[in-house]
Amino acid sequence: GVGGKISNYLRSKKIAKIKDLIWDFPYSYTDRSNLAKLDQLEIGKILTIKVKPTKYNFPRLRNLPNKVICEDDKGKINIVFFNSRENYIKKVLPLNNWVIVSGKINYFKKNYQITNPSYIEKVEGLSKIQKIMPKYNLTEGLTEKMYRKIIDQVITDLPDLNEWHDESIIKQFKFDSWKFSVQKMHSSSVKGDTNNKFFKRLVLDEIISNLIILSKNRNIIKSKKSRKIFDNSISNNIFKNLSFELTHDQKKVINEINQDLKSDKRMFRILQGDVGSGKTIVSLITLANVVKAGYQTSLMAPTDILAKQHYELSKRVFDKMDIKIDYLSGKTDPKKRKNILEKINSGEINLLIGTHSLFQKKIKFKNLGYVVIDEQHKFGVKQRMDFAQKGGKNCDVLLMSATPIPRTMMLSLYGDMDVSKLIQKPKARLPIQTFSKPEKKIIELIDLIKKNIKKNNQIFWVCPLIKESKLVNYSSVIKRYEWLQNIFKSKVGIIHGAIKKDEKDKILNNFLNKKIKILVSTTVIEVGIDFPNANLIIIENANKFGLAQ
Repeated sequence: GVGGKISNYLRSKKIAKIKDLIWDFPYSYTDRSNLAKLDQLEIGKILTIKVKPTKYNFPRLRNLPNKVICEDDKGKINIVFFNSRENYIKKVLPLNNWVIVSGKINYFKKNYQITNPSYIEKVEGLSKIQKIMPKYNLTEGLTEKMYRKIIDQVITDLPDLNEWHDESIIKQFKFDSWKFSVQKMHSSSVKGDTNNKFFKRLVLDEIISNLIILSKNRNIIKSKKSRKIFDNSISNNIFKNLSFELTHDQKKVINEINQDLKSDKRMFRILQGDVGSGKTIVSLITLANVVKAGYQTSLMAPTDILAKQHYELSKRVFDKMDIKIDYLSGKTDPKKRKNILEKINSGEINLLIGTHSLFQKKIKFKNLGYVVIDEQHKFGVKQRMDFAQKGGKNCDVLLMSATPIPRTMMLSLYGDMDVSKLIQKPKARLPIQTFSKPEKKIIELIDLIKKNIKKNNQIFWVCPLIKESKLVNYSSVIKRYEWLQNIFKSKVGIIHGAIKKDEKDKILNNFLNKKIKILVSTTVIEVGIDFPNANLIIIENANKFGLAQ
């Protein structure tokens, strides 16, 4: 029952395979088990009623809804349909025949009504509706009925898998089989309770399988490497030439990384640190030592703009040093690209900076010794393994992330890595002030923005992704953009996920070059880009955002 159209709807819900449906557990349950009389209706509740249609009201004006007046021995209710044909309505709600209707109760012009009911059945089909039904997060285009039909097929046809847990574990925790546990999680009997044995069983499966992959990963990564021992003379020279003093944390982390680089085992380390804590300078200083040892290095960032910023910074840091640096992205001119690929292959380039394109099969390094990946939370375990294998047995890997991750989650996500943290902020950083305002006082922010623009500061204004529907989050950003544009005219820019990549880069460059003073955006700006002049960020409906965001 899933064709091209429904496939697209499912894809927008990040469902591409059967397994994605299996793990899409219900978030809540709707109780349709009790039949309500028309004098027991509650506004806003989903109820199931047994009624008799007595009159049709099909207006001849377009855009007006069709209406069926229904009643029981206790009262009347209107069943309202938008975008429904008369023939369909007459078929499902024949006059003077008892039917079962289930849907949300509303109140309009002194009458109770159900608009576009979820279920309409003949009286003999009551058992199909009279259940406690799981509720799933649905996107535009998917109805509850449609999605349940798909899920039910999958859950019914689950395979019986051989048990992989030890028998003593099964007995100790009174676990059921994998198949039965999944089926229970999609049934009404657990009612969204994540403290039940079925959920615990599936959680244990996931944690153990993850740890097995991570330990396999670690064994591959922590293999022996054979390469020249190098000294710290280059990094010490860079220390002296910097226009600022490194923090204690930065020096400590550089030392940790250098110890790994010198050791006979490959490094696979994650460097965590808040935005502005100085992760990039740490990575560049450690890159220099590997270059001196005669190996090539690579620094990868998720966006063209961030990669370009790293390229400009590295040129300043390595000024007057014999380190050949180049930049490669998907937008690099084909002729220049060919020339860069030849230089990488011959070993002429010491440090290559770029985007994901650095990991294409065509790019072959002569002797890659060290890879740094910025904003690594965009990649999973599989990609980490691919990165680690790219440079062969002699390649060390450093991942960097500004995403705050609690320690317990860190172990389950990054059990294959060593962890370094930058907690101290550079001395020159002023303390950050955070304020909360109710939405009705939004006008008070205009003075704050005007003061910041006078000081030549720039402003981010972030609106939330309310739903997966493009129409909804799109309009909220546009509405705020138009409101600000009325006040600040051409000083306001807008960016969101529906804008094409080239246009997005152009807007971000205009903001970077101070042509735009206020940038209204969705969360597309969350990938680390260095905007040193943007000193104010306004976040609407901050409660809509999670920890990582």
